Amino acid sequence: MIHPVILCGGSGTRLWPRSRKAKPKPFLPLVGKQTLFEATLARVADREMFASPTVVTGSAHLPHVEAQLPGKAAIIVEPEAKNTAAAIALAAARLPEDAIMLVCPSDHYIADVAAFHAAIADAARLASQDYMVTFGITPTAPETGFGYIRRGAAIEGGFAVAQFVEKPELERAIQFLAAGEYSWNGGIFAFRAGAFLAELAQHRPALADAVTRAIGEGRTDGPRFHPDGAAFAAIQPESVDYAVMEETARAAMVPVSMGWSDIGNWHALRDARAGDDAGNRASDNAELVDCRNVLADSDGPRIWAIGLEDVAIVVDGDDVLVTSMEGAQKVGKLTGAVKQ
Repeated sequence: MIHPVILCGGSGTRLWPRSRKAKPKPFLPLVGKQTLFEATLARVADREMFASPTVVTGSAHLPHVEAQLPGKAAIIVEPEAKNTAAAIALAAARLPEDAIMLVCPSDHYIADVAAFHAAIADAARLASQDYMVTFGITPTAPETGFGYIRRGAAIEGGFAVAQFVEKPELERAIQFLAAGEYSWNGGIFAFRAGAFLAELAQHRPALADAVTRAIGEGRTDGPRFHPDGAAFAAIQPESVDYAVMEETARAAMVPVSMGWSDIGNWHALRDARAGDDAGNRASDNAELVDCRNVLADSDGPRIWAIGLEDVAIVVDGDDVLVTSMEGAQKVGKLTGAVKQ
């Protein structure tokens, strides 16, 4: 039985103004009728394959989590955000040592769920042998917004990880794509809970100790568990990539092509949605004339656009965003996004 661990939160800046700090993108129906969080839960809903999920979130987003949960789940309420290493460690400490954890962000889109499930089966077998497994997304373009994984020697069901690479410049990303041995780092992982905690204790003992204290001094409130805030406050925030994956000698990668997107900006959201013959994605209250590859999305006022290409137009309440797709990475730096 595989234990899904859903990391649920966000600052609501990269898809501002639709995504907000009070209600970030996991809780919005951005691709299809389900929210991204609901779609994440649906992918691990088969109880013959998956145990009930564990959701790690903050108190600010707890109402959204509970409103959108379709059934039974354990909820860990982080006292404050401390990045992914601490969040995963909290879940691992609350699970049996031999539990195989599938760690999933709550705000990704996956078009081919069958391919995802096949990769999960391979990852679970490797995790049961105490590999620290990451999912390597087959790249389709020389993206500069993702980290990369270079695969090493083949092992049954996947590959050893030869190298983790930071987000590259475009020229280097083009080289990665041509080489054929690099995958995008999608931030999806599989571990045996006890093995993950042992690796964390070896490489980040202070973080591991703080999590142990926070769990030991925490309290239960129905399906919710609240780690001790004082113990948790001592943690230095760090991603699981830096704290464990780049430190361990047991890093493995399972390659997968599954129509994945992190929906990391308006460009990525446009590409995840179905378009018309001109590549436009327009809500019902938008009319586009002589436009190509335009995303037009409004929650009220009607959008009229003529002769545009590779542009996003987003209306949310009193806020209107207009950006080129090239500039979509900078939306989170706008005053409206930063000062929510």
